[in-house]
Amino acid sequence: MDTTSVQNILRTLKLDGMDAAFEKLLVQSASRSIDPVEWINIMAMSEDQNRRKRRFQSRLLSAKLRDTEAKIANIDYTTARQLDQVKFQDLAQCNWIKDNSSVLITGPCGVGKSYLACALGHEACRQENSVLYFRMPRFFNELEAARKDDTFERLFKKIGRADVLILDDWGPDFMTAAQRRDLMEVVDARYDNKATIITSQLPVEKWYDIVADPTFADAILDRLVHRSHRIALDGPSMRKVSGATAPRKPSFARILQEQRQASPA
Repeated sequence: MDTTSVQNILRTLKLDGMDAAFEKLLVQSASRSIDPVEWINIMAMSEDQNRRKRRFQSRLLSAKLRDTEAKIANIDYTTARQLDQVKFQDLAQCNWIKDNSSVLITGPCGVGKSYLACALGHEACRQENSVLYFRMPRFFNELEAARKDDTFERLFKKIGRADVLILDDWGPDFMTAAQRRDLMEVVDARYDNKATIITSQLPVEKWYDIVADPTFADAILDRLVHRSHRIALDGPSMRKVSGATAPRKPSFARILQEQRQASPA
């Protein structure tokens, strides 16, 4: 069998990694003798790497991260925002995923909470974990829509199966009764089985106010906070530091006060 026939078979079988390695080996074999076992080993390793890369790209696409370019290697630890480099690089090892723990990232607007969450999500995908990213408003909207068109069970299972669920931007809006119920179902199903990342401008202690029901708040937050890793950021907006401009947002104290005043007694 000639080399062209071998390459045709590899391409028909979609063994792209082996095909690429085979071409390189043909060139190398012209200048030195290569053991047949070494040929197979090199081609098999090339195919394995190629498949890993494709699986990673598929997981990254399915994750729908807000920032697909957010990576652990690109994180800036020099900006004054109280980001503990040792602690965060330890989280980048993804052992918290194996432990089914939570990562809670809090801090004011613009300090890079979403970027850090996406960087951890990106690394989780690279380490062969499935990830799902939602901004909290879209998370609730999709669950509500799924209930209306009878696809809730399918979406619920999809969320429950994800090794890492990222819920970005908890608050400031108070949760409705339906949102509390849906979040409780998701959190309870994932508790001690899967890992979760949550970001918020509010400190964790204020999350109880957002749930807006003491019983649900205790049940939900007990499961999220238990065995969690907390990253409390503080400092100037990264956008301001980099020279970018962003619309000024009112303080959360003011937002919560306005919502309480607007809520019926």
